[in-house]
Amino acid sequence: MSARISTRQRAEHRDAEAARIDRVRARGHVPEACGSEIPQAPARGAFRVVEPVQHAPDGTSRPSGYRGRKAIREIDAFDRMALQALRAGKPHPLTSSQIAMGRYYRDLTERHAASGMRGARYDGLVGGSGSGGAGGGYMDAVIRDGRRLALLHARIGSGVSLKVRRMRPSVRGTRVNIPDRQLVDQICLSERSVSEILERANWALSGTARRSCTQALAEALERMMGPARGQVLEVAHFGDGPQSIWAA
Repeated sequence: MSARISTRQRAEHRDAEAARIDRVRARGHVPEACGSEIPQAPARGAFRVVEPVQHAPDGTSRPSGYRGRKAIREIDAFDRMALQALRAGKPHPLTSSQIAMGRYYRDLTERHAASGMRGARYDGLVGGSGSGGAGGGYMDAVIRDGRRLALLHARIGSGVSLKVRRMRPSVRGTRVNIPDRQLVDQICLSERSVSEILERANWALSGTARRSCTQALAEALERMMGPARGQVLEVAHFGDGPQSIWAA
């Protein structure tokens, strides 16, 4: 049998490789509305286009993108939840403030975990200078964020939501429970879906199990925002002040 490759086979292989490269490049295409400063990077993964907004003291807001350009943001677990709900013709199972709380918890956790890395940028710095300042120094910001994380962990708790406990082992297929902290961390930090969490816990994949875990997640995120004053929060304030989530 001849090992030679014909000219036609070489051309077919070259065309197939060119088509494959085009498909890879297409996955990293950045829309023209975002400008040419954002490089095309297929390894970036799925993302969505967002409108940068600047809020004024009078309560109004306006687009703040450079020369009217939009920005991109990596799709996270909450975006995938929204996509699944859209496909099913249902609203997002979480409120906007619950989603904001989950993203804030993720960013706070990652920032605090990177605080000991040499050369890492620490956005939690209050005074604006790593060597200290009138507004507080680097270590002040690290300690503050550590305390805030500890408070959020305490608000989540170490128990299991009643919604999850009510699922009988005969229905879920296992006696293993999913604690609220594990649920929050896997969604917010590990970017797993509810179905992936159920599979890792050897639960039977059912609509009832998914709804129970999603409701438990919503309740945990609500607790993380502090006292709800008798109703679900629609707006969460993450800064300092009497309306902040850090206020007692």
